Amino acid sequence: MIHKAKDIFTYPKYWAESYGPAKFLPTSRAEMDALGWDSCDVIIVTGDAYVDHPSFGMAVMGRLLEAQGYRVGIIAQPDWKTLDDFTALGKPNLYFGVTAGNMDSLINRYTADLRIRHDDAYTPGGMGGKRPNRAVTVYSQKCKEAFREVPVVIGGIEASLRRIAQYDYWTDKVRRSVLVDSTADILLYGNAERAIIDLTHRLAAGEPIESIDDLRGTTIIRKTLPGGWTEVDSTRVDWPGHIDQLPNPYDYGDTNKDAEESDPDAPQPIRIIPEPLKGKQRLPVNTYIRLPSFEKVSNDPVLYAHASRVLHIEANPQNARTLVQKHGNREIWVNPPPIPLETPEMDGVFDLPYQRIPHPKYGNEKIPAYDMIRFSINIMRGCFGGCTFCSITEHEGRVIQSRSHESVIREIEDIRDKVPGFTGAISDLGGPTSNMYHLNCKDPEIQASCRKLSCVFPTICSNLKTDHSPTTQLYRKARAVKGVHTVSISSGLRYDLAVEDPEYVRELVTHHVGGYLKIAPEHSEDGTLTKMMKPGMGTYDAFKKMFDRFSREAGKQQYLIPYFIAAHPGCEDEDMLNLARWLKKNSFEVDQVQTFYPSPMSLATAMYYSDKNPLKKVTYKAEKLYTPKDLDQRRVQKAFLRYHAEENWPLLRSALSEMGRGDLIGHHQDALVPPEENKADKRKPSPGGKKAQVARGAKFPEKKRPAAKRPNSSRGKAGPGAKPKGKRATMKSKKRP
Repeated sequence: MIHKAKDIFTYPKYWAESYGPAKFLPTSRAEMDALGWDSCDVIIVTGDAYVDHPSFGMAVMGRLLEAQGYRVGIIAQPDWKTLDDFTALGKPNLYFGVTAGNMDSLINRYTADLRIRHDDAYTPGGMGGKRPNRAVTVYSQKCKEAFREVPVVIGGIEASLRRIAQYDYWTDKVRRSVLVDSTADILLYGNAERAIIDLTHRLAAGEPIESIDDLRGTTIIRKTLPGGWTEVDSTRVDWPGHIDQLPNPYDYGDTNKDAEESDPDAPQPIRIIPEPLKGKQRLPVNTYIRLPSFEKVSNDPVLYAHASRVLHIEANPQNARTLVQKHGNREIWVNPPPIPLETPEMDGVFDLPYQRIPHPKYGNEKIPAYDMIRFSINIMRGCFGGCTFCSITEHEGRVIQSRSHESVIREIEDIRDKVPGFTGAISDLGGPTSNMYHLNCKDPEIQASCRKLSCVFPTICSNLKTDHSPTTQLYRKARAVKGVHTVSISSGLRYDLAVEDPEYVRELVTHHVGGYLKIAPEHSEDGTLTKMMKPGMGTYDAFKKMFDRFSREAGKQQYLIPYFIAAHPGCEDEDMLNLARWLKKNSFEVDQVQTFYPSPMSLATAMYYSDKNPLKKVTYKAEKLYTPKDLDQRRVQKAFLRYHAEENWPLLRSALSEMGRGDLIGHHQDALVPPEENKADKRKPSPGGKKAQVARGAKFPEKKRPAAKRPNSSRGKAGPGAKPKGKRATMKSKKRP
């Protein structure tokens, strides 16, 4: 059965619609007075500066609720050390909506090596430190402190990726669901338009928030579980392969012990069968999957990896089942994901009356994130790539939600007519992936039953549409808009999809590349690429040939700029060495390099924490992954990406010698680094050194993590001057906090 959802623009309007849309959503009492408001129905608290633009989450949610007839105020980047900013707009009639902003507050504040960033692109003047760490938790607690009886609704990417127990890189431990720590009443995850509209109308109709437990795309806390549900027990990884007899359907075991103790007369769910299900077994509609508890995944990394695998498999809105995870004597209840928006609904969201500029209160101060996107247009949402290191799929889903050509062209005209400084250049037509626009499964029934983690790995699914003609036609229409002379494509490109449509590549290369095109092969070695769920370099080579050919035909000298990741789970130093050799062979000297950043809820983060591969069935006996965790290990791998940089030569000489690859030190053609020439050329201390480590430890002192142990594996043949093979054990380990 294919699930449908009510059109978000067909709800009856709330009575406050009579006020009409505000030029800007108010951020002060004076602005509320000017609009004739005595109060706000909803107040959105955000960690970003208020920019009235559809690329900023608070503007989208605020304008959407305004279109439903509600009065919405904005508290942007409040001072969390007092209550003054949280009470500035008074008490909201319905609820506070809390978000950390467009970025996770910790990723926004710390680099992958846990150094503090001193800038923030979402703040006027680019100033860092204007939002707290774990902003969702801090803001929610402050809202409760200011008005204890007012419901708090949390959402955005920070809350979305912390809806269940999740590994926290910054403290090196598993943390509870943010719903518990924040004391909020309900969490909206993913693209939340459907959930926030339904929730707001139900609250406005007088329904208490405690009773709203059935909304898709929401997470709540339950003290007891509802009756009439079937439980699939997925709390273990070692269930027997054959089950001779189903457990007694009324034997609850320990599953609901806490619930029974709190209320022995409460209706209990039926526990029928452990995972995995066999054959053609079907489950009732009211079925939930019990994940290992917070306490278990905190102490057992293998169970954490198993829970992560289950979460990702249960991600298709059409077939996902409710997830339940015990936290102490409470149950985290995760309803299935929201039904994606249809194209007319997407058009409606982007057609709302955005001013497309920052709030006037910021004056002439620059907001870097706004400057980056003010001439760009988001044409789609979602990603079916499934890259394990990325959390986009976990937040936006695998189903692509696309706008119509007409809506995109209207926005281009809006930019031309409204945005100060427009000179005729559109900086991007894109989204999470620029060339997934209108690409979905050929058959809705097949899509509704699919549980694959990726539509393009290990190969492109035969049921996936790869016809890029809607995108090609959109590009042509965009270039034809009066007053537009350039339309660039700067969002990420899936080149494995692009090669399936040469006409699209020709259009892109001929008209929409300004000399350089950024793409992300991420690595050169198949073993690492498999852990990333990325295609092999053969696909990159095929795309490069196509790119070069069409560039020549267009009479342009253009170049591909590849992006790579160091220190990804499963990536050995030998893999990075081979990548460095590939870079040298292809004459690449990359300056911007990325070290793997374990963001909450991604599959690669589960690999990082558990040293297991959740792309396969997780067991205690499964192969252990080598994962670079120690700071020195991560820095060596990053240095391989910039083998050409002189400051990395001492570090690489030491690593190459310890790896038995002294043959790559020298002045010959195959050498990666020159030999040491004088005493001054010694291994230099890593940037930040002891001072940076002290600063990091002061912030996150809870636990030091051990260096990763390399599994037994054969190395390549040693070259001339090689030392005996073995672990790089001679390096002094600098452990990260």
